[in-house]
Amino acid sequence: MRRLVFLIYFLAVSSHFNPVFSQEQNNPNLCIGHYYTENEAKEVLEKLKSQYQTKDAWLQRAEIIRQGILEGADLVPFPDKTPLKPRFSEIREYDGYSVQNVAIESLPGVFVTGSLYLPETKTGKLPGILSTHGHWNEPDDYGRFREDAQKRCAALTRMGAVVYSIDMVGYGEMAEWGWKHKHPLALKQQLWNSARALDFLLSLDFIDDERMAVTGASGGATQTFLLTAIDNRVKVSVPVVQVSAHFFGGCVCESGMPIHKSKQHQTNNVEIAALAAPRPMLIVSDGADWTKNTPDVEFPHIQYIYNLMGVKNRVKNVHLPDEGHGYELPKRKAVYPFLAEQLGLNMNVVLDKNGAVIEKGIVVEPYEKMKVFSERNPRPDYAVLTNDGVEW
Repeated sequence: MRRLVFLIYFLAVSSHFNPVFSQEQNNPNLCIGHYYTENEAKEVLEKLKSQYQTKDAWLQRAEIIRQGILEGADLVPFPDKTPLKPRFSEIREYDGYSVQNVAIESLPGVFVTGSLYLPETKTGKLPGILSTHGHWNEPDDYGRFREDAQKRCAALTRMGAVVYSIDMVGYGEMAEWGWKHKHPLALKQQLWNSARALDFLLSLDFIDDERMAVTGASGGATQTFLLTAIDNRVKVSVPVVQVSAHFFGGCVCESGMPIHKSKQHQTNNVEIAALAAPRPMLIVSDGADWTKNTPDVEFPHIQYIYNLMGVKNRVKNVHLPDEGHGYELPKRKAVYPFLAEQLGLNMNVVLDKNGAVIEKGIVVEPYEKMKVFSERNPRPDYAVLTNDGVEW
């Protein structure tokens, strides 16, 4: 019953006011949701392919796309980076890893909340992973607090990485304060928050800045390939169940600002994901959503671009035709060995004696334990409590 009540409320709110739909009527440069049919998307990719048949031609195209993202997200000029002022909660010690909640200020008073996962043993410089999440909204299956997100972060940490798992705009504690996810500037704020979260990871003196990855599923994958596209400090990209030629993201945080189209250009999420080249990338797809065509449509195009860059084998696709939309264990089984190879992680710590992936002993924490602010660690009085209170 609790789930049903929440779902009815969520659908009612979404249908009553969705900035994506209201903006679409006023901005012809927005590319929203299922913008193309599947056949149209194939034709578009073929036409685009003919425009860049050399490395130099792709690099010129890539710069146009990258600039289009920044301009479309209203991040030109790039805002000044202010002090992060990280705030830490107590540390919880578990088997092979620890967790500490951390909030940073992406802008003065604008907090990004999350949890930092640290390996039990820290020797030398360690790889970092930024973990982003998608639009899971049920009270007991919510954002970065859901079971699969916590297990993924803990397992990667046991393998030797430092993982910072952050809330999307208007999720977690921010939602309690008054922030909304479906806000016209959610895409801008979210992309900026991701860049600042990367700043935080790189500010830690035990992080190896040459081994920095980003991964997330669904809307978290959108954050993954957008951040990778604009920030070369990301060295490895793993977008899960989102890269699509025909689907551009159905939320205002993905397609509610004109990052795909301007007077000078038009692109799609396939080309945006390909901006990762020549950096290693794993694309995970499934048979039940808009990534169902990936092996035949999206992946060949991205691999073509990687080939132009002379690194065809640095991009991989794991397609799971019998799986659905999410970051469940079969997806994680594909991601762990890829990140182990690219970041120099110890894969053996998540394998049983038969070589199967196990996540035994990982503690799935309740929501309240993963909050940064509490009576013992109160929220500052100057915190920005709504989207409209942000001063850029």
